Amino acid sequence: MKAVATFFYVGLLKPAPGTWGSLAALPVAYALLLIGGFWLLLAATLAAFAIGYAATRALTKDGPEDPSWIVIDEVVGQWIALFPVGYGAMLMSVDIWRLWPGWISAFVFFRLFDIWKPWLVGRADARGDALGVMLDDVIAGVFSAIVSIALAALAHGVLM
Repeated sequence: MKAVATFFYVGLLKPAPGTWGSLAALPVAYALLLIGGFWLLLAATLAAFAIGYAATRALTKDGPEDPSWIVIDEVVGQWIALFPVGYGAMLMSVDIWRLWPGWISAFVFFRLFDIWKPWLVGRADARGDALGVMLDDVIAGVFSAIVSIALAALAHGVLM
């Protein structure tokens, strides 16, 4: 369980284990997108959410509500933030690195929303349970994906 919750012990890195978890999610997402495209990334995200929730629930019964070393939630959120990249590359039939600005915006805005915890992100985090641990990062990932889509629309509509 601890290997899953720490995303194979990445969550034990200091400082800022959440950022390390998000960074570790990037090459795995890249591999998933290369192997099976957007649909494999989606399936892996759903599986990681379910397994991560179970691991988080088991590991937080007697401890702090959201220990910093649990980073599977950051992995799930980061993968969600990358959905527009994977889906866009699939729609346009291009290499996923052609959408490199999306990789950057997905990472930067996911970390921003995860740390800042605006609105629904903060409300989910305030639950204080395993579902809240997972949901705040899911919502941060969705917010990041929306910002990335808006930035891509702006770039393609104004700059091209």
